[in-house]
Amino acid sequence: MTTAILDFDPAATVLPQGHFIAGVYHRPGEAMIHVRRPSDGRVIGQVPDASPETVDFAVETALHAWRSSGWSRRAPRERAQVLLRWAQLIDAHRVELAQLEALNSTRPVSEAYASDVPLTAEVIRFFAEFADKAGGDVAATRQNSLGFVAAEPYGVIGAITPWNFPLSMCSWKCGPALAAGNAVVLKPSEMTPFSTMRLAELAIEAGLPAGLFNIVNGGGASAGAALTRHPDISKISFTGSTTTGASIMRDAAQYGTKPVTLELGGKSPQLVFSHVADVDETARCVARGFIANGGQACVAGTRLIVHKQLAERLIAGVLQHLEGIEPGPTWLASTRYAPIISAPQAQRIQAIVDRSVDQGAHVLCGGGLFDGTGEGYFYRPTLLTNVTSSTAAVREELFGPVLTVQTFEDEEEGIALAGHPTYGLAAGIHTSDIGQAMRAMRGIAAGTIWINRYARSGDMIIPTGGFKQSGIGKDLGRQAFESSQRYKSVLIDF
Repeated sequence: MTTAILDFDPAATVLPQGHFIAGVYHRPGEAMIHVRRPSDGRVIGQVPDASPETVDFAVETALHAWRSSGWSRRAPRERAQVLLRWAQLIDAHRVELAQLEALNSTRPVSEAYASDVPLTAEVIRFFAEFADKAGGDVAATRQNSLGFVAAEPYGVIGAITPWNFPLSMCSWKCGPALAAGNAVVLKPSEMTPFSTMRLAELAIEAGLPAGLFNIVNGGGASAGAALTRHPDISKISFTGSTTTGASIMRDAAQYGTKPVTLELGGKSPQLVFSHVADVDETARCVARGFIANGGQACVAGTRLIVHKQLAERLIAGVLQHLEGIEPGPTWLASTRYAPIISAPQAQRIQAIVDRSVDQGAHVLCGGGLFDGTGEGYFYRPTLLTNVTSSTAAVREELFGPVLTVQTFEDEEEGIALAGHPTYGLAAGIHTSDIGQAMRAMRGIAAGTIWINRYARSGDMIIPTGGFKQSGIGKDLGRQAFESSQRYKSVLIDF
């Protein structure tokens, strides 16, 4: 794809307006939320903040569509064909979706085109293929009885997605839910709603019954709370902060006792032992692990824990891989480094860095915004040394490109440092000793472990989800499909 095709004028982009319910846009007279683009801080549009009445309308419309369309009663292969057509349309609109994603998110258009959009389509395809390949079980019972477990959809699933990867997060929520026969009401982040709304339009164009996938816009405390508390929402799937996830769990218990899937915060380690096959490749992996998307990923590897023998060499390699990074607006295909999503988030990152310095941390590089970027929020890749486990930048999730560096002398100490008292979302282990890698894998409490790499792959069969306060349940994989169904035990005497 040439730069000339991917480059676009953000001011000329036509934006969806309103809430997407029953296949059309609704624009009730509600309070409006300004939407800014982080590359220059400008307001580019507005979205309505859904009232409880609008959320109720969206949920009841979804419930009616679910019942009247017979979506859950269709042959599983028919559901799969609709979802496969949806994936084809996503591929066909790849440039448009990449540009909408880049418009006001942190995703440079070239990365959205090369990665986000095709992965979104692939997730939909992956779960479409589950529709007719997963079911219940026949149980072992006495000779004159038949016992089996029947799988069935919940009904209407409420989904709330974050601002950092709007398109792919939508597919994580909708793919398994729709393939399993459910309806979905989804609230995207109020900061990055537009690409998700277009995705919903394409779902209807693919043949999904109108009303089966609805979008409500608004803030978390308003629209999000109304959605999670709604009595006709049978399950909730959320990706976002640990604090918000705890509130959703509380609401799920208080307003109807419904199941939840929560992928929450992380403070993930990259544990590097003394013997690695390629120090330069490990340094590149470490650098990419904390600066990708400007560090704004729940699985960002923001804690480097490296053996003392290798520390100086590895840190030099990481610094080398950070050289030449230049910020740029997300609507230019040449841009490779993401902005921070908002001014408050950039200020929060700076506050934690400043507090860490007050606690004794040394700033090896970075430590502030790039100069000459106008009103954009571009934070320089930052390395902090001389930190301890009690340093603010080690304890707290910054959601920014800040890497703390700790060293160790023996394997047991390294594994202990890799643990975190609060989070357990992901971890990277770098070593050429497979036994050492397996011991570290067993010793680190995290839902995802990468060995000699630090990134997800295109293998959608591998689930993702956290331990401790990093979440409950799984996205992706067979587990995500199965958690979109409930199971009914049946026993027949004959």
